[in-house]
Amino acid sequence: MVRILAALMFCVLRPPLLCAMDQGPGLRAMLGQMLLIGFRGAVLEEDAPVLRDVREHHLGGVILFDRDVRLGSPGRNIQSPAQVRALTAKLQATASVPLFIAVDQEGGRVCRLKEEQGFPPSPSARVLGFGSPAATRAQGERTGDLLAGLGINLDFAPVADVDVNPASPAIGALERSFSADPDLVAAHALAFCQGLLSRGVLPCLKHFPGHGSATADSHLGLTDITRTWSRVELRPYEVLIPLQASPLIMTGHLFTVHLDATHPATLSPAVLTGLLRERLGFQGVIVSDDMQMGAIAGQYGQAEAIVRAVEAGVDILVFGNNLEYDPDIVPAAVRVLEGAVQSGRLSPERIALSFRRIQGVKQMLHRPGS
Repeated sequence: MVRILAALMFCVLRPPLLCAMDQGPGLRAMLGQMLLIGFRGAVLEEDAPVLRDVREHHLGGVILFDRDVRLGSPGRNIQSPAQVRALTAKLQATASVPLFIAVDQEGGRVCRLKEEQGFPPSPSARVLGFGSPAATRAQGERTGDLLAGLGINLDFAPVADVDVNPASPAIGALERSFSADPDLVAAHALAFCQGLLSRGVLPCLKHFPGHGSATADSHLGLTDITRTWSRVELRPYEVLIPLQASPLIMTGHLFTVHLDATHPATLSPAVLTGLLRERLGFQGVIVSDDMQMGAIAGQYGQAEAIVRAVEAGVDILVFGNNLEYDPDIVPAAVRVLEGAVQSGRLSPERIALSFRRIQGVKQMLHRPGS
């Protein structure tokens, strides 16, 4: 009886989402919350792998795409506003703990919700950077209204990369950076974050520690920024983290000997724990970029990369499941992480720490304007 009363009191004192997870299978439930995946299907049947993952593996989140890269076909998850609303409602109705439902809706060329599908146009970060932060906040509010109305609660935006190299194939050439001035980047990124949060949608700054100088695209292979990166690219984060601009930060698959002589940022304890957490003071959720990108998958192999990322400090592992497609990526990743805990390579306390961070951020989904 004492143990039962203690458990009930613990549940009263803890956030309700944490208590909901008490009904799951412990470690595996926490591991499932650390995964965010892409999936196929604009309409989901009950036997869809992603719904199985939500029900059986406690999947923490999903990401929506308008195009299937592997198949070279449009309409993967996004076809019309009504269809997206039905899809997100189906996903959330299946979940015992609210899902992160994410999208890359930056503006300009990186928009999953396009005009031809019935969604409003949105300017690129570069265009916004020529205007005022107030105008950028207004665009963040419009984006937040759009996403919230569709049942999407997490935007993998804004980009906090400094436009060091306007020809950078993944950033500058796509107009994804607000400015070459790091303080302007910080001002506009803060404004966009505030706009999203005011509408109950979570932002996610990216790509730490700075992708703007890169001359290669990490989708294709390891991106070595040793010769181009400088500490000016950290400046937006030095400004934004103390302001608690965003509860999530995405790491880039970027390598520079200035920060770690051996590992890219996503797999680097020095970058994620030493720099981002300890020196810069970030206490929120660290999200990986797509773990199926060539920069990671091709260099380390999936299982080793998964464990190394969590060792480094990643809280949420993203598998876009678009560059490659594996309907069983969730149970496979859970098995890898569970095995790492059983072998002693990862401690249960390390997993619980990520779980608590994730659930803390999910609490914000119920507090628009946080």
